[in-house]
Amino acid sequence: MTIRVLIADDQMMVREGFSVLLNAMPDIEVVGEAVNGREAVDRVRALSPDVVLMDIRMPELNGIEATREIVAADETAKVLVLTTFDLDEYVYQALRAGASGFLLKDASARQLADGVRVVAAGEALLAPSVTRRLITEFSRLADAPRLVPAARAAYGELTERETEVLVLIAQGLSNAEIAGRLVVAESTIKTHVSRILVKLGLRDRTQAAVFAYEARLVTPG
Repeated sequence: MTIRVLIADDQMMVREGFSVLLNAMPDIEVVGEAVNGREAVDRVRALSPDVVLMDIRMPELNGIEATREIVAADETAKVLVLTTFDLDEYVYQALRAGASGFLLKDASARQLADGVRVVAAGEALLAPSVTRRLITEFSRLADAPRLVPAARAAYGELTERETEVLVLIAQGLSNAEIAGRLVVAESTIKTHVSRILVKLGLRDRTQAAVFAYEARLVTPG
């Protein structure tokens, strides 16, 4: 099935470049573009793309607020945030707003296409090499301390094994990698992940990772 993508970025060269790269893939089609956050929200409503590539710093409505509106309107919406810097403080805010992951703008064509596929499949784009450092840093700098008591209360609903899986999710491991680490079947990990999301009232693995950092289940390092 073809993955339908909307690109939201205020720079024409970025939109055109990503469109060329993605349209060259046999399983991906760029169905629309937006030049600002407000237009992105409107175009998502009109086109219902499978994945939205969302720039953060745009006029009229920034990518964070646009992501929040898109996810609020459709909990199944998948937003992949684009950023120039791997330690952009706004990326953490975007993840908390409901984005499914983030990608650097200097990503290769293969990384871009793979990122779109991962998010479209319902997984979180959480590369350990970048995401762990980013979320750790900005969970410390943002308003995470205010959220810790509530996070810890919800955390108490998890079993010991579910807590173990949650920590590994936050470290950027895939279901297959977690299964290998814990020496269990991948289907078992999928069940654990589903239960974690239900118990904590979270929509996806990305929010689960953010939750783990905010609850201090994963410490900086």
